[in-house]
Amino acid sequence: MRKLMTRRLLVGAFSLFALAACGGGDSSSDNGTTSIDSAAPSSEPMPTAEIPQRIVSLSPTHTEMLFALDAAEQVVAVDSLSNYPPEAAAVLTDLSAFEPNVEAIAEYEPDLVIIADDSMGIKAQLEAIDIPVWIGLPPASLDDVYAQIDELAAAIGRTEEAKAVVGLMRSAVETILVQAPMLDEPLTYYHELDDTYYSVTSNTFVGSLYESFGLRNIADASEGTSDYPQLSAEFIVSQNPDLVFLADTKCCGVTPEAVAARPGWEGLSAVLNGNVIAMDDDLASRWGPRIVDYLYAIGEAIAGAVG
Repeated sequence: MRKLMTRRLLVGAFSLFALAACGGGDSSSDNGTTSIDSAAPSSEPMPTAEIPQRIVSLSPTHTEMLFALDAAEQVVAVDSLSNYPPEAAAVLTDLSAFEPNVEAIAEYEPDLVIIADDSMGIKAQLEAIDIPVWIGLPPASLDDVYAQIDELAAAIGRTEEAKAVVGLMRSAVETILVQAPMLDEPLTYYHELDDTYYSVTSNTFVGSLYESFGLRNIADASEGTSDYPQLSAEFIVSQNPDLVFLADTKCCGVTPEAVAARPGWEGLSAVLNGNVIAMDDDLASRWGPRIVDYLYAIGEAIAGAVG
């Protein structure tokens, strides 16, 4: 039987309100005339004439970063999935991050376009018409997140704001982890990406968040080489996870009740003990300042499981 020492989580909604107050608003390239390098930011302030004033964000993650950095006045358009913060609605468009259209983007006359990957080759197309592009790739760790916020801030002339945002994030994360329940033995968990049982291993960014609490991921024991394996219902049942995190509540409408009704799942420890947790799909798939809220939700789930 597990021996547990629990501590009360005191962070609450700290991150959401603190970061919003700091921001006021609330999926690399070489330096050159048409590209923005996402390398380490310079300590020197950017000349005012070089600060982009017409930013288009094709990444919900980076839209959240921009607003947290108090750059709302510089943002002229965001993609159709950039639904946070509420102020982003003022510049929300039907631009697609998955199938970006150069002509549609160019209509906004941007002096900087932000993307989270270049799988569609949009960077070269935009640079061909002298529109700079900044790419913020998915991170591997929280340190990568902090660094990316600093890098984005340097690219848009918001380095001082980044210091405050990153400082608040680090403080909140430290508090959450320090006050999380301490376990003699790790709890096991299953993270559900969709209702066909796709999951993540500990090698992914979201997997690293769970790992920071000392949780053990059942997907790590699955066969195959993908860090986003499709598990079988039989495998999940055989692993009998202590916690089930649902990151498919919006995309697929999955609920704890629906999980309990799956054939053979009624005997899972997580189901029997009420530890099937509905998470926010957006928080699970983005790595902006609100990742603090996702960590808090994990900590709450653990405290509920052992309390």
